[in-house]
Amino acid sequence: MPAAAHPELTPGRVYRTRDLLPFGANPTRLAKRLVQEGLLVQLAQGLFHAPETTRFGPLPPSHAEVLRAFLGTDDFLITGPSLWSVLGVGVRGARDTVTLAYNAKRSGDFRLGDQLFRLRRVRYPEKPTREWFLVDLLEHPEDAGVDLATLEDPLVLALLRKRFEPALLLAMASEYGTLDTRAWVERCIARAAPDEHEPA
Repeated sequence: MPAAAHPELTPGRVYRTRDLLPFGANPTRLAKRLVQEGLLVQLAQGLFHAPETTRFGPLPPSHAEVLRAFLGTDDFLITGPSLWSVLGVGVRGARDTVTLAYNAKRSGDFRLGDQLFRLRRVRYPEKPTREWFLVDLLEHPEDAGVDLATLEDPLVLALLRKRFEPALLLAMASEYGTLDTRAWVERCIARAAPDEHEPA
């Protein structure tokens, strides 16, 4: 059998149909046969996963790998409840039923394999900080199942415990948040500031 009929697939990688073009003149037909042989798993139209097999069975693809193949770029940022819940401001037990990702190409909801991805075309920093993720949460509290009123006291406490840098938090709110978010952050920072009139 010609070598092109069984391309060397990287376990864990997600492929577009066009990625198989170097292995045969008809990549669509090749992909279909590789799916039938269990070497690829179809995630969506034109999107395939080469599963990595462990003693516990095949592993699903990482969300980042699915997005890399789907968007055709590494320029995206995954965010959402699972990342917000580790900030220590009262978002607890958050489970991602939807993977939220920011990018510069596409917006909308896309089911890719067993996972639903919500893509938004918005600005985001190249290297997000804890302070940026907090502002992101404040911009989308409904996605975490909370409201801002329940986050204020935990944020003030987190600021008192120096879990966030106030100046950086305010800068992130100014650049990536609404005016309401900035005002909310300013109020929390003011509440956490030491009272200058109290004796040392």
